[in-house]
Amino acid sequence: MDGARLGGLLGGEPKVVAAGAPILAEALQQQAVRVERVDWRPPPDWAVDALNAVLGDPRHAAANATAVERMLAARPRLVDVRPASEVLGLEKGTFLHAGPPLEWDRASGPMRGALVGAMLLEGLASSPEEAERALEAGAATLDSCHHHGAVGPMAGVVSPSMQMFVVEDDQNGRVRRSYCSLNEGLGKVLRYGAYGPEVIERLRWMGAVLGPVLRDAVRRHGPVDLTAITAQALQMGDELHNRNRAATSLLVRELAADIITAGAPASDVAEVLRFVNGNDHFYLNLAMAAAKVGADAARGVPGSSMVVAMARNGTDFGIQVSGTGDRWFTGPAGVPDGLFLGSYGPQDANPDIGDSTIMETTGLGGFAMAAAPAIVRFVGGQVPDALAATHRMYEITLAEHPVFQVPILSFRGTPAGIDVTRVVRTGILPVINTGMAGRVAGTGQVGAGLVDPPAEAFSEALRALARLAG
Repeated sequence: MDGARLGGLLGGEPKVVAAGAPILAEALQQQAVRVERVDWRPPPDWAVDALNAVLGDPRHAAANATAVERMLAARPRLVDVRPASEVLGLEKGTFLHAGPPLEWDRASGPMRGALVGAMLLEGLASSPEEAERALEAGAATLDSCHHHGAVGPMAGVVSPSMQMFVVEDDQNGRVRRSYCSLNEGLGKVLRYGAYGPEVIERLRWMGAVLGPVLRDAVRRHGPVDLTAITAQALQMGDELHNRNRAATSLLVRELAADIITAGAPASDVAEVLRFVNGNDHFYLNLAMAAAKVGADAARGVPGSSMVVAMARNGTDFGIQVSGTGDRWFTGPAGVPDGLFLGSYGPQDANPDIGDSTIMETTGLGGFAMAAAPAIVRFVGGQVPDALAATHRMYEITLAEHPVFQVPILSFRGTPAGIDVTRVVRTGILPVINTGMAGRVAGTGQVGAGLVDPPAEAFSEALRALARLAG
Protein backbone atom coordinates (compact mmCIF):
# COMPACT_ATOMS: atom_id res chain seq x y z
CA MET A 1 0.00 0.00 0.00
CA ASP A 2 1.32 3.46 -0.90
CA GLY A 3 1.66 5.46 2.33
CA ALA A 4 1.86 8.77 0.44
CA ARG A 5 -1.60 8.17 -1.04
CA LEU A 6 -3.00 8.09 2.50
CA GLY A 7 -1.72 11.53 3.28
CA GLY A 8 1.43 10.09 4.81
CA LEU A 9 -0.57 8.26 7.47
CA LEU A 10 1.73 5.23 7.47
CA GLY A 11 4.93 7.15 6.93
CA GLY A 12 5.06 9.21 10.12
CA GLU A 13 4.29 9.06 13.81
CA PRO A 14 0.61 8.26 14.36
CA LYS A 15 -1.65 10.86 16.02
CA VAL A 16 -4.38 9.10 17.98
CA VAL A 17 -7.43 10.63 19.60
CA ALA A 18 -9.49 8.31 21.82
CA ALA A 19 -13.00 8.77 23.19
CA GLY A 20 -15.34 6.63 25.23
CA ALA A 21 -14.21 3.33 26.81
CA PRO A 22 -10.53 3.59 27.86
CA ILE A 23 -9.44 0.11 26.74
CA LEU A 24 -8.22 1.24 23.29
CA ALA A 25 -6.25 4.21 24.65
CA GLU A 26 -4.67 2.10 27.36
CA ALA A 27 -3.63 -0.60 24.90
CA LEU A 28 -1.94 1.94 22.64
CA GLN A 29 -0.22 3.70 25.53
CA GLN A 30 1.23 0.35 26.64
CA GLN A 31 2.83 0.25 23.19
CA ALA A 32 4.35 3.75 23.71
CA VAL A 33 1.85 5.39 21.35
CA ARG A 34 0.94 8.93 22.29
CA VAL A 35 -2.84 9.20 22.76
CA GLU A 36 -4.97 12.32 23.18
CA ARG A 37 -7.98 11.42 25.30
CA VAL A 38 -11.21 13.32 24.62
CA ASP A 39 -13.78 13.80 27.35
CA TRP A 40 -16.83 12.59 25.48
CA ARG A 41 -20.23 11.89 26.94
CA PRO A 42 -23.31 10.71 25.10
CA PRO A 43 -26.36 12.98 25.16
CA PRO A 44 -28.61 12.49 28.20
CA ASP A 45 -31.36 9.91 27.66
CA TRP A 46 -34.16 12.44 28.04
CA ALA A 47 -32.72 14.58 25.23
CA VAL A 48 -32.48 11.94 22.50
CA ASP A 49 -36.01 12.34 21.14
CA ALA A 50 -35.85 16.14 21.36
CA LEU A 51 -32.49 16.24 19.59
CA ASN A 52 -33.77 13.93 16.87
CA ALA A 53 -36.79 16.18 16.36
CA VAL A 54 -34.79 19.42 16.17
CA LEU A 55 -31.87 18.07 14.15
CA GLY A 56 -34.30 16.26 11.84
CA ASP A 57 -36.30 19.42 11.19
CA PRO A 58 -35.70 20.11 7.46
CA ARG A 59 -35.50 23.85 8.25
CA HIS A 60 -32.84 23.49 10.93
CA ALA A 61 -29.50 23.66 9.07
CA ALA A 62 -30.53 26.50 6.76
CA ALA A 63 -32.19 28.39 9.63
CA ASN A 64 -29.04 28.28 11.74
CA ALA A 65 -26.92 29.33 8.77
CA THR A 66 -29.24 32.31 8.21
CA ALA A 67 -29.29 33.32 11.88
CA VAL A 68 -25.52 33.25 12.39
CA GLU A 69 -24.87 34.93 9.04
CA ARG A 70 -27.15 37.84 10.03
CA MET A 71 -25.41 38.22 13.38
CA LEU A 72 -21.91 38.16 11.91
CA ALA A 73 -22.87 40.59 9.13
CA ALA A 74 -23.83 43.35 11.58
CA ARG A 75 -21.59 46.43 11.49
CA PRO A 76 -22.74 48.52 14.49
CA ARG A 77 -21.92 52.22 14.67
CA LEU A 78 -22.28 54.72 17.51
CA VAL A 79 -24.56 57.44 16.13
CA ASP A 80 -25.81 59.45 19.12
CA VAL A 81 -26.08 59.92 22.90
CA ARG A 82 -29.55 60.86 24.19
CA PRO A 83 -31.68 60.54 27.36
CA ALA A 84 -33.65 57.32 27.88
CA SER A 85 -36.88 59.32 28.05
CA GLU A 86 -36.34 60.32 24.40
CA VAL A 87 -34.95 57.17 22.80
CA LEU A 88 -36.92 54.59 24.81
CA GLY A 89 -39.98 56.64 25.65
CA LEU A 90 -39.53 55.96 29.38
CA GLU A 91 -41.88 57.91 31.60
CA LYS A 92 -41.32 58.89 35.20
CA GLY A 93 -41.82 55.87 37.47
CA THR A 94 -40.84 53.33 34.80
CA PHE A 95 -37.50 51.54 35.09
CA LEU A 96 -35.81 48.95 32.90
CA HIS A 97 -33.58 46.29 34.42
CA ALA A 98 -31.18 43.52 33.35
CA GLY A 99 -32.17 39.95 32.62
CA PRO A 100 -35.54 38.26 32.28
CA PRO A 101 -38.65 40.04 33.67
CA LEU A 102 -38.59 40.45 37.46
CA GLU A 103 -40.78 41.93 40.17
CA TRP A 104 -39.67 43.66 43.37
CA ASP A 105 -40.64 40.67 45.55
CA ARG A 106 -38.06 38.41 43.86
CA ALA A 107 -35.35 41.05 43.32
CA SER A 108 -31.91 40.42 44.84
CA GLY A 109 -29.97 42.91 46.98
CA PRO A 110 -28.05 44.67 44.18
CA MET A 111 -31.16 44.90 42.01
CA ARG A 112 -33.09 46.45 44.91
CA GLY A 113 -30.21 48.82 45.63
CA ALA A 114 -30.07 49.99 42.02
CA LEU A 115 -33.84 50.57 41.93
CA VAL A 116 -33.63 52.56 45.17
CA GLY A 117 -30.87 54.66 43.58
CA ALA A 118 -32.95 55.24 40.47
CA MET A 119 -35.87 56.46 42.61
CA LEU A 120 -33.51 58.95 44.33
CA LEU A 121 -32.02 60.06 40.99
CA GLU A 122 -35.45 60.74 39.50
CA GLY A 123 -36.64 62.63 42.60
CA LEU A 124 -39.35 60.05 43.35
CA ALA A 125 -38.14 59.62 46.95
CA SER A 126 -36.11 61.70 49.38
CA SER A 127 -34.43 58.84 51.23
CA PRO A 128 -33.50 55.20 50.61
CA GLU A 129 -36.08 54.09 53.15
CA GLU A 130 -38.85 56.07 51.44
CA ALA A 131 -37.78 54.70 48.04
CA GLU A 132 -37.85 51.12 49.31
CA ARG A 133 -41.32 51.53 50.81
CA ALA A 134 -42.62 53.00 47.56
CA LEU A 135 -41.12 50.20 45.46
CA GLU A 136 -42.56 47.60 47.80
CA ALA A 137 -45.98 49.22 47.42
CA GLY A 138 -45.72 48.94 43.61
CA ALA A 139 -45.04 52.61 42.86
CA ALA A 140 -42.76 51.78 39.89
CA THR A 141 -43.27 49.86 36.66
CA LEU A 142 -40.43 47.41 35.87
CA ASP A 143 -39.53 45.76 32.58
CA SER A 144 -36.61 43.95 30.98
CA CYS A 145 -34.08 46.04 29.00
CA HIS A 146 -34.14 43.38 26.27
CA HIS A 147 -37.85 44.08 25.63
CA HIS A 148 -36.88 47.60 24.48
CA GLY A 149 -33.83 46.93 22.31
CA ALA A 150 -31.57 47.81 25.24
CA VAL A 151 -29.02 46.10 27.47
CA GLY A 152 -27.87 47.04 30.96
CA PRO A 153 -24.68 46.04 32.81
CA MET A 154 -25.08 44.27 36.21
CA ALA A 155 -28.43 45.42 37.67
CA GLY A 156 -28.87 47.27 34.39
CA VAL A 157 -31.38 49.72 35.83
CA VAL A 158 -32.29 52.45 33.36
CA SER A 159 -34.35 55.48 34.44
CA PRO A 160 -35.81 58.21 32.20
CA SER A 161 -33.11 60.86 32.80
CA MET A 162 -30.13 58.57 32.15
CA GLN A 163 -28.04 59.20 29.03
CA MET A 164 -27.91 56.30 26.56
CA PHE A 165 -25.51 55.33 23.80
CA VAL A 166 -27.47 54.93 20.54
CA VAL A 167 -25.98 52.23 18.28
CA GLU A 168 -27.21 51.58 14.74
CA ASP A 169 -26.77 48.80 12.19
CA ASP A 170 -28.11 48.98 8.63
CA GLN A 171 -27.04 45.52 7.41
CA ASN A 172 -29.43 42.62 6.77
CA GLY A 173 -31.88 44.77 4.82
CA ARG A 174 -33.18 47.02 7.60
CA VAL A 175 -32.01 49.61 10.12
CA ARG A 176 -31.82 48.39 13.73
CA ARG A 177 -30.96 50.35 16.86
CA SER A 178 -29.85 49.32 20.32
CA TYR A 179 -29.20 51.27 23.51
CA CYS A 180 -27.06 51.12 26.64
CA SER A 181 -26.39 53.52 29.51
CA LEU A 182 -22.97 55.15 30.03
CA ASN A 183 -20.47 53.27 32.20
CA GLU A 184 -20.05 54.72 35.71
CA GLY A 185 -16.71 53.07 36.59
CA LEU A 186 -16.03 50.46 39.30
CA GLY A 187 -16.63 50.13 43.03
CA LYS A 188 -19.64 51.92 44.53
CA VAL A 189 -21.79 52.47 41.45
CA LEU A 190 -25.50 52.09 40.75
CA ARG A 191 -25.16 49.09 38.48
CA TYR A 192 -23.64 47.11 41.37
CA GLY A 193 -26.48 48.20 43.67
CA ALA A 194 -24.83 51.15 45.46
CA TYR A 195 -26.97 54.27 45.98
CA GLY A 196 -25.00 56.54 48.34
CA PRO A 197 -24.78 60.34 47.79
CA GLU A 198 -21.58 60.01 45.74
CA VAL A 199 -23.37 57.59 43.38
CA ILE A 200 -26.32 59.92 42.80
CA GLU A 201 -24.03 62.95 42.39
CA ARG A 202 -21.97 61.10 39.74
CA LEU A 203 -25.10 60.07 37.83
CA ARG A 204 -26.35 63.66 37.81
CA TRP A 205 -22.98 64.85 36.46
CA MET A 206 -23.15 62.14 33.79
CA GLY A 207 -26.59 63.39 32.78
CA ALA A 208 -25.69 67.09 32.81
CA VAL A 209 -22.11 67.06 31.47
CA LEU A 210 -20.73 63.71 30.27
CA GLY A 211 -23.73 62.79 28.09
CA PRO A 212 -24.09 66.17 26.35
CA VAL A 213 -20.32 66.47 25.71
CA LEU A 214 -20.24 62.99 24.15
CA ARG A 215 -23.45 63.71 22.21
CA ASP A 216 -21.96 66.82 20.63
CA ALA A 217 -18.68 65.03 19.90
CA VAL A 218 -20.38 62.06 18.22
CA ARG A 219 -22.64 64.28 16.12
CA ARG A 220 -19.62 66.34 15.07
CA HIS A 221 -17.55 63.22 14.31
CA GLY A 222 -20.23 61.20 12.52
CA PRO A 223 -20.93 57.47 13.05
CA VAL A 224 -18.16 55.67 14.94
CA ASP A 225 -17.29 52.21 13.56
CA LEU A 226 -17.51 49.94 16.63
CA THR A 227 -16.61 46.76 14.73
CA ALA A 228 -13.22 48.25 13.85
CA ILE A 229 -12.53 49.32 17.45
CA THR A 230 -13.55 45.93 18.88
CA ALA A 231 -11.45 44.03 16.35
CA GLN A 232 -8.38 46.16 17.12
CA ALA A 233 -8.93 45.82 20.87
CA LEU A 234 -8.92 42.01 20.59
CA GLN A 235 -5.50 42.27 18.96
CA MET A 236 -4.38 44.40 21.92
CA GLY A 237 -5.38 42.05 24.73
CA ASP A 238 -9.05 42.83 25.45
CA GLU A 239 -11.79 40.23 25.50
CA LEU A 240 -14.42 43.03 25.73
CA HIS A 241 -16.20 41.87 28.89
CA ASN A 242 -13.86 42.06 31.87
CA ARG A 243 -11.10 43.89 29.98
CA ASN A 244 -11.87 46.98 27.88
CA ARG A 245 -8.70 49.00 28.43
CA ALA A 246 -7.53 48.96 24.82
CA ALA A 247 -11.02 49.57 23.41
CA THR A 248 -11.60 52.52 25.76
CA SER A 249 -8.29 54.05 24.68
CA LEU A 250 -9.11 53.57 21.00
CA LEU A 251 -12.53 55.21 21.47
CA VAL A 252 -11.02 58.24 23.19
CA ARG A 253 -8.41 58.57 20.44
CA GLU A 254 -11.18 58.46 17.83
CA LEU A 255 -13.32 61.13 19.53
CA ALA A 256 -10.71 63.31 21.26
CA ALA A 257 -10.52 66.05 18.63
CA ASP A 258 -14.32 66.34 18.43
CA ILE A 259 -14.69 66.33 22.23
CA ILE A 260 -12.29 69.26 22.44
CA THR A 261 -13.73 71.27 19.53
CA ALA A 262 -17.46 70.63 20.09
CA GLY A 263 -17.82 73.84 22.10
CA ALA A 264 -18.11 72.67 25.73
CA PRO A 265 -16.36 74.69 28.47
CA ALA A 266 -12.72 73.68 28.91
CA SER A 267 -13.39 72.59 32.50
CA ASP A 268 -16.13 70.18 31.33
CA VAL A 269 -13.91 68.79 28.57
CA ALA A 270 -11.10 68.21 31.05
CA GLU A 271 -13.45 66.50 33.50
CA VAL A 272 -14.88 64.24 30.78
CA LEU A 273 -11.44 63.16 29.58
CA ARG A 274 -10.29 62.65 33.18
CA PHE A 275 -13.36 60.50 33.94
CA VAL A 276 -12.98 58.27 30.89
CA ASN A 277 -9.22 57.98 31.41
CA GLY A 278 -9.88 56.67 34.94
CA ASN A 279 -12.43 54.11 33.80
CA ASP A 280 -11.00 51.19 31.83
CA HIS A 281 -14.50 49.71 31.44
CA PHE A 282 -15.97 52.74 29.69
CA TYR A 283 -16.17 50.97 26.33
CA LEU A 284 -17.99 47.93 27.81
CA ASN A 285 -21.43 49.53 27.55
CA LEU A 286 -20.82 50.46 23.92
CA ALA A 287 -19.61 46.92 23.19
CA MET A 288 -22.79 45.57 24.79
CA ALA A 289 -25.03 47.75 22.63
CA ALA A 290 -23.04 46.72 19.54
CA ALA A 291 -23.44 43.05 20.44
CA LYS A 292 -27.15 43.54 21.09
CA VAL A 293 -27.86 45.04 17.68
CA GLY A 294 -26.04 42.12 16.03
CA ALA A 295 -27.81 39.45 18.09
CA ASP A 296 -31.19 41.06 17.42
CA ALA A 297 -30.57 40.75 13.68
CA ALA A 298 -30.58 36.96 14.18
CA ARG A 299 -33.96 36.84 15.95
CA GLY A 300 -37.07 35.25 14.53
CA VAL A 301 -35.70 32.60 12.17
CA PRO A 302 -38.12 29.61 12.37
CA GLY A 303 -36.26 26.36 13.02
CA SER A 304 -33.08 28.01 14.30
CA SER A 305 -31.61 26.76 17.59
CA MET A 306 -29.15 29.65 17.92
CA VAL A 307 -29.11 31.64 21.17
CA VAL A 308 -29.75 35.37 20.63
CA ALA A 309 -29.65 36.53 24.27
CA MET A 310 -28.23 35.40 27.60
CA ALA A 311 -29.03 37.64 30.57
CA ARG A 312 -29.33 37.58 34.37
CA ASN A 313 -31.33 39.62 36.84
CA GLY A 314 -29.56 38.49 40.03
CA THR A 315 -32.23 35.86 40.64
CA ASP A 316 -32.76 34.11 37.29
CA PHE A 317 -30.47 33.34 34.36
CA GLY A 318 -32.40 33.42 31.07
CA ILE A 319 -31.77 32.75 27.40
CA GLN A 320 -33.73 33.55 24.24
CA VAL A 321 -33.45 31.52 21.03
CA SER A 322 -33.90 32.66 17.43
CA GLY A 323 -36.53 30.03 16.58
CA THR A 324 -38.72 30.51 19.67
CA GLY A 325 -39.55 34.23 19.48
CA ASP A 326 -39.16 36.40 22.58
CA ARG A 327 -39.82 33.61 25.08
CA TRP A 328 -37.37 33.32 28.01
CA PHE A 329 -35.98 29.99 29.22
CA THR A 330 -34.68 30.37 32.74
CA GLY A 331 -32.94 28.69 35.67
CA PRO A 332 -31.45 29.88 38.96
CA ALA A 333 -28.53 32.29 38.56
CA GLY A 334 -25.27 30.84 39.92
CA VAL A 335 -22.73 32.60 42.14
CA PRO A 336 -19.48 33.53 40.30
CA ASP A 337 -16.18 32.01 41.42
CA GLY A 338 -13.05 34.16 41.20
CA LEU A 339 -11.11 36.88 42.99
CA PHE A 340 -12.52 39.27 45.57
CA LEU A 341 -11.77 42.92 46.29
CA GLY A 342 -10.31 43.86 49.68
CA SER A 343 -11.76 41.86 52.56
CA TYR A 344 -14.79 40.58 50.62
CA GLY A 345 -15.27 36.83 50.25
CA PRO A 346 -17.65 34.29 48.67
CA GLN A 347 -20.24 34.92 51.39
CA ASP A 348 -20.57 38.52 50.15
CA ALA A 349 -21.27 37.74 46.48
CA ASN A 350 -24.75 37.92 44.95
CA PRO A 351 -25.89 35.39 42.32
CA ASP A 352 -24.95 36.31 38.77
CA ILE A 353 -26.47 39.52 37.41
CA GLY A 354 -26.42 41.66 34.26
CA ASP A 355 -27.01 41.80 30.50
CA SER A 356 -23.26 41.84 29.81
CA THR A 357 -23.50 38.16 28.78
CA ILE A 358 -24.60 39.58 25.45
CA MET A 359 -20.82 39.66 24.88
CA GLU A 360 -20.54 35.86 25.20
CA THR A 361 -23.75 35.50 23.14
CA THR A 362 -21.93 37.05 20.20
CA GLY A 363 -18.53 35.36 20.67
CA LEU A 364 -16.64 37.77 22.93
CA GLY A 365 -16.01 37.88 26.70
CA GLY A 366 -15.39 34.36 28.01
CA PHE A 367 -15.49 33.02 24.44
CA ALA A 368 -12.49 35.23 23.59
CA MET A 369 -10.52 34.62 26.79
CA ALA A 370 -7.56 33.39 24.75
CA ALA A 371 -7.11 36.98 23.51
CA ALA A 372 -6.76 38.42 27.02
CA PRO A 373 -3.97 36.70 29.00
CA ALA A 374 -3.60 39.83 31.14
CA ILE A 375 -6.83 39.15 33.02
CA VAL A 376 -6.90 35.38 33.46
CA ARG A 377 -5.76 35.71 37.07
CA PHE A 378 -8.34 38.42 37.68
CA VAL A 379 -11.01 35.86 36.89
CA GLY A 380 -9.27 33.10 38.82
CA GLY A 381 -7.40 31.13 36.12
CA GLN A 382 -4.12 30.65 34.24
CA VAL A 383 -3.22 31.28 30.58
CA PRO A 384 -3.71 27.62 29.54
CA ASP A 385 -7.20 27.80 31.10
CA ALA A 386 -8.01 30.76 28.87
CA LEU A 387 -6.82 28.95 25.74
CA ALA A 388 -8.79 25.85 26.72
CA ALA A 389 -11.94 27.89 27.37
CA THR A 390 -11.93 29.43 23.90
CA HIS A 391 -11.12 26.09 22.26
CA ARG A 392 -14.02 24.48 24.16
CA MET A 393 -16.48 27.10 22.92
CA TYR A 394 -15.84 26.13 19.28
CA GLU A 395 -17.62 22.86 20.11
CA ILE A 396 -20.95 24.57 20.91
CA THR A 397 -20.96 27.35 18.30
CA LEU A 398 -22.01 27.54 14.67
CA ALA A 399 -19.27 29.73 13.20
CA GLU A 400 -16.08 31.71 13.68
CA HIS A 401 -16.30 35.49 13.56
CA PRO A 402 -14.78 36.76 10.30
CA VAL A 403 -13.52 40.02 11.88
CA PHE A 404 -12.93 39.33 15.58
CA GLN A 405 -9.70 37.29 15.55
CA VAL A 406 -7.42 35.92 18.29
CA PRO A 407 -3.67 36.41 17.61
CA ILE A 408 -2.46 33.54 19.83
CA LEU A 409 -4.75 31.15 17.92
CA SER A 410 -3.09 32.14 14.62
CA PHE A 411 -5.80 34.78 14.10
CA ARG A 412 -8.62 32.27 14.20
CA GLY A 413 -12.04 33.94 14.49
CA THR A 414 -13.73 33.88 17.89
CA PRO A 415 -16.37 31.12 18.36
CA ALA A 416 -19.77 32.70 17.66
CA GLY A 417 -23.41 31.60 17.57
CA ILE A 418 -24.26 29.30 20.51
CA ASP A 419 -26.31 26.32 19.36
CA VAL A 420 -28.74 24.92 21.95
CA THR A 421 -28.52 21.43 20.44
CA ARG A 422 -24.72 21.38 20.79
CA VAL A 423 -24.87 22.59 24.39
CA VAL A 424 -27.29 19.83 25.37
CA ARG A 425 -25.62 17.14 23.26
CA THR A 426 -22.10 17.81 24.60
CA GLY A 427 -22.94 19.00 28.10
CA ILE A 428 -20.56 21.93 27.54
CA LEU A 429 -21.95 25.16 28.98
CA PRO A 430 -21.00 28.64 27.73
CA VAL A 431 -18.02 30.19 29.56
CA ILE A 432 -18.94 33.50 31.15
CA ASN A 433 -16.58 35.90 32.89
CA THR A 434 -18.26 38.56 34.93
CA GLY A 435 -18.14 41.07 37.77
CA MET A 436 -19.58 40.24 41.18
CA ALA A 437 -22.07 42.46 42.98
CA GLY A 438 -22.41 42.48 46.76
CA ARG A 439 -25.33 40.45 48.10
CA VAL A 440 -26.48 43.31 50.36
CA ALA A 441 -28.17 46.32 48.72
CA GLY A 442 -25.89 49.36 48.67
CA THR A 443 -22.58 47.43 48.78
CA GLY A 444 -21.33 47.80 45.20
CA GLN A 445 -18.76 45.54 43.53
CA VAL A 446 -17.04 42.80 45.56
CA GLY A 447 -15.01 40.95 42.89
CA ALA A 448 -14.96 39.29 39.46
CA GLY A 449 -14.82 35.72 38.23
CA LEU A 450 -16.29 32.93 36.12
CA VAL A 451 -19.80 31.53 36.34
CA ASP A 452 -21.71 28.65 34.74
CA PRO A 453 -25.21 29.24 33.36
CA PRO A 454 -27.92 26.80 34.52
CA ALA A 455 -28.15 23.78 32.19
CA GLU A 456 -31.95 23.68 32.54
CA ALA A 457 -32.33 26.91 30.56
CA PHE A 458 -30.84 25.17 27.50
CA SER A 459 -32.80 21.97 28.20
CA GLU A 460 -36.11 23.83 28.25
CA ALA A 461 -35.19 25.68 25.06
CA LEU A 462 -34.45 22.36 23.33
CA ARG A 463 -37.82 20.93 24.41
CA ALA A 464 -39.58 24.02 23.06
CA LEU A 465 -37.72 23.77 19.75
CA ALA A 466 -38.68 20.09 19.50
CA ARG A 467 -42.36 20.96 19.90
CA LEU A 468 -42.05 23.51 17.08
CA ALA A 469 -40.08 21.23 14.76
CA GLY A 470 -41.59 20.75 11.32
